[in-house]
Amino acid sequence: MTVQRILTQVTIAGVSALAIWPTLAAPGAHDNSIEDEMYRQDVTDWRAKAEASLRKDNGWLTLAGRYVMKPGENRFGTALDNDIVFPAGTGPAHIGTLLVEPDKVTLKVNDGLTMLADGEAFTARQMGTDVEKRDWVSIGQLAMHVIARDGNYILRLADNQSEVRKNFTGRTWYDVKPAHRVVGKFVAYKSIKKIPIVNVLGEISQEPSPGYVEFRMAGKTYRLDPIDEGDGELFFIFRDGTSGQTTYPPGRFLVGTKTADGEVIMDFNKAYNPPCAFSEFTICPLPPRQNHLKGRVEAGELVYKKSLAAR
Repeated sequence: MTVQRILTQVTIAGVSALAIWPTLAAPGAHDNSIEDEMYRQDVTDWRAKAEASLRKDNGWLTLAGRYVMKPGENRFGTALDNDIVFPAGTGPAHIGTLLVEPDKVTLKVNDGLTMLADGEAFTARQMGTDVEKRDWVSIGQLAMHVIARDGNYILRLADNQSEVRKNFTGRTWYDVKPAHRVVGKFVAYKSIKKIPIVNVLGEISQEPSPGYVEFRMAGKTYRLDPIDEGDGELFFIFRDGTSGQTTYPPGRFLVGTKTADGEVIMDFNKAYNPPCAFSEFTICPLPPRQNHLKGRVEAGELVYKKSLAAR
């Protein structure tokens, strides 16, 4: 799975991860100004939408299974004699069969049952497998979709009545501070550089990095290698001195925006946790070594306590 696809999955409800604001004055210069208050409200609104996106139907909190399917027939349901066994009590014992062929996956529902796709009932259909346009189908509290990845087809299951979703206590964040919205300098590499990104399973993907971004924060100079997401967006995977203490141990995500004059706006108040912080059924990229910052970035999303306790 490419990091670009992972970013697509964690994009927050179509909300830009970065609002373009005028450069803010140095900390303390006009902390009570109307401009600063408007900026703080913008970040607060963005965080509220991030919360709503996480809690939505078929969101990260509902994930209940991830199954690599074998070629041929894959019988699924909650009974133990299925090829793919769903969590007990979440649905019918024998729901149907997924037929995996080299270039397609066909779902057939067992007699007496129907499933829904976009609100329409069906008993058989070819499944879409594009991770950027998830083809959700459902039965009762369960929903699922299929993705193609590295030559395999993977079934991802959501339980909209999952205990994880019911017991979720909410995202938490550092206080919004305008000083943590910085403008960096983009330095292009002579040619697009491929940087190895390792995920939590130890798998490595080579991702395109067009250059590095150098910026200052709290009197220190830092640099990060981004992944090019196109349309002027740069995706950063980073960790810092707060990782494993007040923030998620493996690291966090940040989206930066390139300006016309080659600068990059980076709002660490909107640094956010990867989906692995909330669900065990996701695969997240880890920060490359050069993106391990020695300083503490006390901004953005805090660790979800249950994810810290589980590690």
